[in-house]
Amino acid sequence: MAKIAFILLCHKDPKAIVAQARQLTAMGDYIAIHFDARAPQEQYETIRNALKDNPNVTFARRRIKCGWGEWSLVAATLQAVEVAVEAFPRATHFYMLSGDCMAIKSAEYAHAFLDAEDVDYIESFDFFESDWIKTGLKGERLHYRHVFNERKHKNLFYAALRFQEKLGIRREIPSDLQIMIGSQWWCLRRQTVESIVGFIRKRPDVVKFFRTTWIPDETFFQTLVPHLVAEQEIRTRTLTFLMFTDYGMPVTFYNDHYDLLLSQDYLFARKISPGAAVLKRRLGDLFASHEMTFQISNEGRSLFQFLTGRGRIGRRFSPRFWETESSLGRERVLMIVLCKKWHVAKRLVDQIHSITGIPTIEYLFNEEGTPLPDLGGIQRSIAKRTRHRRALMRMLFDFYDTNRLVICLDPSNIDLLRDFNSDRSTTKMLEVQCAFSDDYLIGHAKRVGLAGDRTPQETLDALLPTIRADFVFESDQIRDAEFEHVFKMREDGPVEENTLALARFLDIPEKQAREIAESGYLFVD
Repeated sequence: MAKIAFILLCHKDPKAIVAQARQLTAMGDYIAIHFDARAPQEQYETIRNALKDNPNVTFARRRIKCGWGEWSLVAATLQAVEVAVEAFPRATHFYMLSGDCMAIKSAEYAHAFLDAEDVDYIESFDFFESDWIKTGLKGERLHYRHVFNERKHKNLFYAALRFQEKLGIRREIPSDLQIMIGSQWWCLRRQTVESIVGFIRKRPDVVKFFRTTWIPDETFFQTLVPHLVAEQEIRTRTLTFLMFTDYGMPVTFYNDHYDLLLSQDYLFARKISPGAAVLKRRLGDLFASHEMTFQISNEGRSLFQFLTGRGRIGRRFSPRFWETESSLGRERVLMIVLCKKWHVAKRLVDQIHSITGIPTIEYLFNEEGTPLPDLGGIQRSIAKRTRHRRALMRMLFDFYDTNRLVICLDPSNIDLLRDFNSDRSTTKMLEVQCAFSDDYLIGHAKRVGLAGDRTPQETLDALLPTIRADFVFESDQIRDAEFEHVFKMREDGPVEENTLALARFLDIPEKQAREIAESGYLFVD
């Protein structure tokens, strides 16, 4: 009978990891855990101590700092695979999982499913001929060397790419490999995994090539498996059910998706919401049961497309099956800095990030060039960002792996403020009130196209009171909207007053808030 060694890559929530490991090994299977080296050592020790007496659990010998799109993810996987091969000689299959995955069938069903065919399960499509890559770089992933992380060092990433393109520093793909691509969530037989381990020891040139490709976790195993295994022994599919939105972000499953998940022709599902306690409990009970009969309808993807499609043409589907797609998330806090002087707000959020570590983003709904991560195209223009504002903000929360995010908005964006304030998440606002000299108002008029370098002084004199009144009107609109969590910070306000406003807005100790408030250059023009 099949025995599964789960390969678990994880980076947070020690309590959930321990529960996941105990659940997966309770039915006689095994698990090898790689816990990201970026996570605190004490969290890793918590996991090890909780599982130290479980003989079916092992840990990667070396923790690696993992980054999305980097070779480090493949290296971490290999660390866990190698120790699993050695520690669990009775394991027949090796199954890739993340901390967001859960079984949607019983363990008995999964074992019987794997026993039915002597094959590997891995998506493996031709890199150049298939349309698996929907947006972003394609051939550039392979032909150029990538040493910077696109999400962390966007400017360096693209500068290095342009430099190589300009100088023609284009490398060749190993001649005996046909590069393939697919999902990283695979299930491979023992003999396949052992062949891969042996291959990379003999072929350091292949490892060297993939080390500097971009997103190698989508190409490394997907290329090596068909290189080492006969085509008839490969099923080009994953056994983990996952869906993506139009913007390339994974769909998250919640408590009311239990029946939907069970009806899919898969053994596991990703991503299960951390807050879906009822769903987790029911799936955990199912995995330990003897249930072998499931009504497979496999309608998940088509149903999702149908429901989101109706939303696009303005038709409501009630009840809202994919309700979570319309909210930032009940547990999240969006903190908005409102300031007419953009340079003041930018200095302020820079200080906030520096002192508190909270992720901050500048005027993403006002400035086209605001630095943003690649989110599948939704971030490319202000029009798109505004049209899909909630989807954009959800992606940014997910990208920064946080429940607290600070952004800057111009006070004129009252519609955006009302929309975010109506969300189930918590929206807090900090209105930064500045003094406006005539020179500043003239500069503002020129920046927004109300005046030019040759505008007569008489026209400017007539225009300034109107602009000043407009600024007051915008502030009055915010006050009249009666938003629940609004705080004020004034240029001419005492440090104590501004400190208290910052502490309440950011929910931080007053000592940190004072350090921000006392930044002497915040209001300098």
